[in-house]
Formats: sequence, structure tokens, C-alpha cells
Amino acid sequence: MHRRDVLRRDILKGAAAAGAVSILTLEGVSFAHAAGGGPASGEETRRVTGRLPAGAPDFVHLPVEVPRGVREIAVSYSYDRPSVPTGTQGNACDIGIFDERGTALGGAGFRGWSGGARSEFFVGAERATPGYLAGPVRPGTWHVVLGPYTVAPQGLAYEVAVTLRYGTPGATPKPVYPPQRARGRGRAWYRGDNHLHSVHSDGLRTPAQIAAAARAAGLDWITTTEHNTTAAHGAWEGLWGDDLLILTGEEVTTRNGHVLALGTDPGVFIDWRYRARDNAFGRFARRIRQTGGLVVPAHPYATCVGCGWKFGFEEADAVEVWNGPYTPDDEMAVAAWDNTLVAAARSGGRWLPAMGNSDAHREPQVVGLPQTVVLADALSREALLAGIRAGRSWIAESSAVDLSFTVLGGRGAHAGIGERLRAAPGEQVTVRLKVTGTTGCSASFVTDQGRMFTAPVPADGTLEWRTTPSQAAYVRAEVRHPAGDGGASGLPGAMAAMTNPVFLSAAG
Repeated sequence: MHRRDVLRRDILKGAAAAGAVSILTLEGVSFAHAAGGGPASGEETRRVTGRLPAGAPDFVHLPVEVPRGVREIAVSYSYDRPSVPTGTQGNACDIGIFDERGTALGGAGFRGWSGGARSEFFVGAERATPGYLAGPVRPGTWHVVLGPYTVAPQGLAYEVAVTLRYGTPGATPKPVYPPQRARGRGRAWYRGDNHLHSVHSDGLRTPAQIAAAARAAGLDWITTTEHNTTAAHGAWEGLWGDDLLILTGEEVTTRNGHVLALGTDPGVFIDWRYRARDNAFGRFARRIRQTGGLVVPAHPYATCVGCGWKFGFEEADAVEVWNGPYTPDDEMAVAAWDNTLVAAARSGGRWLPAMGNSDAHREPQVVGLPQTVVLADALSREALLAGIRAGRSWIAESSAVDLSFTVLGGRGAHAGIGERLRAAPGEQVTVRLKVTGTTGCSASFVTDQGRMFTAPVPADGTLEWRTTPSQAAYVRAEVRHPAGDGGASGLPGAMAAMTNPVFLSAAG
């Protein structure tokens, strides 16, 4: 069935609603048995076709009337990909489904999302496609949701096929979630990668392959963060151990940036269907924290459509400044983050720690490139997230890189990463870095005045520099590879490691 006229009317109505994400609801799909129970077995399929014009709503809802007796609901879809002029976005359309509990923002109806990674999926009581949640197919109005991410000037022609499979449903297995702690080494530095994707969103690795890669990378812990779904939370049974802690989370992938819900309670879904202008992000940031997690904007200067971070950092607990192999957008993120440290140094108040993650999806992307190294009292969710929140962490390109970074004052005073050292304004303090596992790198000490000291990393890996609280409000360390162009561009080389700051303040 073709719905061009309906689309035109609803888009005009949506455009008049200032600010909110726009939603178009199509005419519903009914099956022959919708008024009563379905047959004892067999299946029925309905197809819906239509065209979305350029400037289409953010989401298109297709209601599906599901009768009693449905064992499984299956959906497939396709859309055209016409040629577009150079520099113009072509068609890209995501898909997911909500059950009879509705599509309300943050509501209970979410049953799965695969973005643009799959052309078909199914949901049943016993099992579901990766990215989707197994559970009963109860009668009522379900909604297939299309997300036209970008639409070509010619529009987007789509077809959706909905199949109901009848029969006696099986039992839904109870999900087995990872434990909240591993044996660990007591108070120690623990290495983690907290931005990873599997077959449960748009990755190609299985959870087992990710766990193996994490162990090979020398990691102590990882966080599963699929795009807009919690389906992977129960997919790690048998993969954790005393040597590897697995936390649950989500990459909340909005149209105005991505944010890691890092270390949330297993099974907790965080909605993504809003824009920065909707004034809804604060509600979901609070939800992340209420469920034990951290709010971490991801790759804030990435150039992919919808990736740039537009929500501000007032609600953030940390920020991902290094995402995968070091690139110019990471350089922008580090510079912007560094600029925020000055205000915190001046006020002595809250500051935003930096972290790095691989965002690995598939080979040859490397799990643990980079990794965040956290000082924590135990290898547990609570202790690790507390360490990240406090900024007691640094970032390394691999587990081969190790460092210590300390600022020393008089009479035995000292402060480590994420801490504050108090000294008289003119008192000299010693900044000391020891780094191992790098070859041909240089190290720099960066303050609120900029890069104040740079030298090749010596054979013993130790560098020292002196400053005073009146000259440096904070100091942090960077270890970099040589510039690929020999420095001709004026840009520094790729990062091998970097620390969060040590703050300096005058003793009062």
C-alpha cells in the first residue's frame, strides 16, 4: 500500500511542532485474525510500501495489530539507494520494534533495534535476532519503527514485510548477566576498554570473540555498549572470569551525538529518540546515573552524520577524547577537553576526566586500542566507575605501555593523577613521569599555559620538570609518536599515552 498523501499531511503537522523529534505514524497493519485468536499454526505476511520525501520525520511508526496465538513476529525491510550528487547524503534507514506496551519515550515497550545493520529480524518468546529481546509476543498494537537517518533528494522508497507465525510459544529463558566484580589485585591499576560492539548491533564479532580479544590485549575489564539496545547484556555467559570483568552499558546513539551509558545495571534500556533541542537529555543522563552508570559523551568531534556532540557537557561524568586509532578529531577532542580544565582549576570545583576506548566493531579494528587504565580499590563495577569519575586514570595505546605520573612538593607532599597538590604560590614542585613500552616517542608536560616541556623519552623512561602553582594551575602528561609528516604540518604526532591532570593550588 502506498501512502504518499498521508506522509505529506503528517510531515507538515510535525514541522509546526517546535523543537520535538518528528514522528510520522502510518496507517496500521491488520491480519485476518486480529479480532480474535490466530490459527493454531502457520504464518501470515503483510507488506507495506511507501515513499518518504527529503526532510522526512526522524521516526516512522508502522502499527501492527497482533492477535492472540502468535508465537513469533518477523520483519524484513528494504529501501532504494539512488545516486546522489557529490557531497549529498544518500538514503540510510534504521529499523527496530516496540511491543504492545507502546512507544513512549523511555517506556517499557522497547523490544530491539538493529539500526541499519540488518535487513530482517524476528522476536519470539524463546529467542530473538541479536539486537532484539526475546519474550512473549502478546496481543495488542506493536510498532515497527523506521529511522530514516538520511534521505536523498529523490526521497526514500521503502517496503516493510511483517510476518506473524502462529503456534504455542515456548518459555522465555531468564537472562544470565555478568557478575559485578572479579578477583582482581586489590588496589591497583586496571586496564579496560569501555566502548565495544558485537553482532548485537553493527559489529561483526561475537561476544566470545570480543572476550578473547580483550584477554589477548591484556585487559582486566570491558564494557558492552551496543547501539540503542541492551540485547547483549545477557550474551556473555561463560565468558567472564577471575581475569576479566564484563560490565553492561549502551551506546545511546541520538541524531545529535553518541553517549556511553557506561556500567549501567544489567537489562536497563536508555532511550535515544531525542535531539539536543528537545531538552530531554538531562532526564536520560539522570536515568543512567540512577542505574549505577556514568554519562560519557563518545567521540565528540567525529565526522560521521549525527556523531558530533551537541548536548553540552554539564551532565557528563567523563568524556571520550580518544576513540580508536588516534586521528585529527581526537586531537580536537583533547584540545577542547584541555580548555575546560582551566575553569575547574580556577574554581577548585568539578572537572571532567578524559578516557579512551577502541570502539572496535570488526577486524582489523583492535580491541584495547586505546584503553583506559584506572586506579581502583578492587576489580569491581563500583570501584572502577568511582576511579573514572574521580579522574584517577590515564589512557594507553596498548597494554605494552606503562607509566607513572606524580607531582612532588616539599616535606614529602605528593599528588598523583586526578589529585591536587597544595603548595605556596612560588614553591617549586617537581613533575615526574616514568614511561615504558614506547619506542621513538617524546613526552610533554601540558599546563594551562600550553605545552611547557617536551623531550624525547630517555632510555630509562624518566623525565622531570619543575614549576610552581603560580605558573601552572594543573599539569598533565602526553607521550606521542613522531609526526608522520616530520612535523611539516605543525601537528603533533599520534598519542601513545596521556594522563588526566594533577591540579596545583596555593596553600592557604
